[in-house]
Amino acid sequence: MALPFAATAQTGKTQVFNRIATFEAASNVPAGRNVSKKSVAEIVAASPDGRTLVYTDGEQQGLGFINLANPAKPQPGGFVAVDGEPTSVVVSGGVVLAGVSTTKDFTKPGGFVVAIDLKTLKVLSTCDLGGQPDALALDKGGRVLSVVIENERDERLNKGVIPQLPAGNLTLIPLSAGRPDCAAKKVVALTGMAAVAPTDPEPELVKVNALGEAIVSLQENNHFAVVNVATGAVVKHFSAGTVDLMGIDRKRDGQINPVDSATGLKREPDAVAWLDNQRFVSANEGDYEGGSRTFSIFNKNGTLEWDSGALLEHIAMRHGHYPEHRSGSKGTEPEGIEVGRFGNDNLIFVGLERASLVVVFKDMGAGKPPQFIQVLPAGSGPEGLTAIPQRNLLVVAAENDGAARSTVMIYQRGAAPAAYPHLVSADVNGLPIPWGAISGLAADRKTPGRFYAVTDSAYAVTRVLEIDTTRRPAVITRAFPLTKAGQPVGFDGEGIVQREDGGFWIASEGDPEKKPNPVRDLLIRVSANGAVQEEIELPEVLRQQAVRFGLEGVTTTGSGASETVWLAVQREWKNDPKGIVKILSYQVATKTWGMLYYPLDVPAEGAWMGLSEITAVGPNSFIVIERDNTFGANSRKTLHMFSTAGITPAVVGSNTTVPTVAAKRLIMDLKPIMLTGNGYVLDKVESFAIDAAGEAVFITDNDAVDGSNGETQLIRLGRLNLPAR
Repeated sequence: MALPFAATAQTGKTQVFNRIATFEAASNVPAGRNVSKKSVAEIVAASPDGRTLVYTDGEQQGLGFINLANPAKPQPGGFVAVDGEPTSVVVSGGVVLAGVSTTKDFTKPGGFVVAIDLKTLKVLSTCDLGGQPDALALDKGGRVLSVVIENERDERLNKGVIPQLPAGNLTLIPLSAGRPDCAAKKVVALTGMAAVAPTDPEPELVKVNALGEAIVSLQENNHFAVVNVATGAVVKHFSAGTVDLMGIDRKRDGQINPVDSATGLKREPDAVAWLDNQRFVSANEGDYEGGSRTFSIFNKNGTLEWDSGALLEHIAMRHGHYPEHRSGSKGTEPEGIEVGRFGNDNLIFVGLERASLVVVFKDMGAGKPPQFIQVLPAGSGPEGLTAIPQRNLLVVAAENDGAARSTVMIYQRGAAPAAYPHLVSADVNGLPIPWGAISGLAADRKTPGRFYAVTDSAYAVTRVLEIDTTRRPAVITRAFPLTKAGQPVGFDGEGIVQREDGGFWIASEGDPEKKPNPVRDLLIRVSANGAVQEEIELPEVLRQQAVRFGLEGVTTTGSGASETVWLAVQREWKNDPKGIVKILSYQVATKTWGMLYYPLDVPAEGAWMGLSEITAVGPNSFIVIERDNTFGANSRKTLHMFSTAGITPAVVGSNTTVPTVAAKRLIMDLKPIMLTGNGYVLDKVESFAIDAAGEAVFITDNDAVDGSNGETQLIRLGRLNLPAR
């Protein structure tokens, strides 16, 4: 078993990036504007002094501005509406230039470039393009604006097969003091070059080197073109080629299993960036027939110098960011790429769209593989990456606007240790231990710093992960599945606690509303190696009242014949008073069920409160995670403590009045410590435990990176100052 290279790459004198701020795109949208309920930050650019950011908001049909005078406290800087969907943006001196698509019919694409004064935010001019712009780039002197006209295909027409005309092109527009000279624009044809649909080039991204040469990616055509922006001449073009991969997961089956291989995958590059005047990097997302899950280094003469192979997939798995639901497609989907020279280091930033991760490498020079430096937690679906070396900053725009708002995240380079990741996995036989969706946590009864986590129904097989928190980041040292008759099985593991014999109790959440096959809540007894020994169902009288928010945590008190299992129910069931949830007890020796009531805090309007964990801290004292279902600074994530001293749980099925737990008191508001990473407060704080030395830890559930930004926070709370019990 090897320590993951991700945990060792940040040692020595290597400077690293840490997130210093998060800006929500929605905060820039003017009051009352209702083009769409969403707002997104997709492509982001910086002013020459790096003190202003501009991003495209396609959903709100405008450009958002961010005041970055203090990068740790970005402020809303205004919003400029445009008549269409902005697709790309650059800043030339004091002028903002954005490509805007007005396409409503794929056969009649349209769009324009808009010029906006950076200080006044007034529109200076527009320039019709006669097609749909997808990307912009400036040359070194700001003399020429390169505009990729994609004229994208209709993916619903004939299953998206190309050619679908009109063809795309590269349009070159001279600039004067940042303003475009529309009358002098040149249209560079890119037809007749690629082996794939040569009549229908669909250029995607463009970047220009210091020699005035543009590298253009033709994604669907799996091709590159090098264009002289001064003359409009195509000086070179070549295929992006194919790649063979080993050690990847190609099956969408609810399990991360990196044992598959693939041959002849077309790279189909998306973003490109120059490393120097001879070499460039490409993020090979794929879109049409391929996608290789890689990024590559090419020489502009067409020579492939290096390809990442399965490296990005393994990095995502090692950090809990692998999107298993995309295994059958394009995996992590490397989409964004950026290069910036920070001091003497030429750094490469690779944005993994589906993994919601940015991976940082150092360019080691021609003919050498780049050095892995670190990973950065991005918002959901990182799209736009902009380096600001003069301020030691990296900016990442994440376009997805779901439960958490679309964001622009700011990272600063310095000597401080990397704050992320909080948790990585070790390598076994050269491959990372895949993980994600941690939903319950238990402390080892004897060894300080050792914990056991359980995964939930995001994966088809339930697994127990052994975690060593004495290392930083904490390390998953081994994992094993729950099994029946030696075969892996799946439950919805939401709670786990270790028993005296080294085995475990696991709480599996049911869903009686699931169709066509309802799922029952279960208390599962398993051996130390994961073999299922007993599945205990709730009494019928409880099952009849259950809803889909069921068992969420499990703990024990007593031992031997007096062992009692305690279970937390997440939300109110059918027969519960509003704002009251059940705490269940199970006497192992007598198989007797009991019940208490726990009063929840009142949720904010539109939210709900519930329990996500229960941990015994004495014979009659318990700590629970009480949380709502929202993100952000106004959400509620807390630890509460209660007592059962002098209280006898009501026997389930009897007419006895159900008693309420005693002395509920707030132990800790978790939000402040969750915000120390300068992101946003994550929704699912689901796991808490205290180790054999009294050190407390909690972990968030990243939902297996499905509809989530994939970020997992494992936060050490130290010794809690608990009231006498």
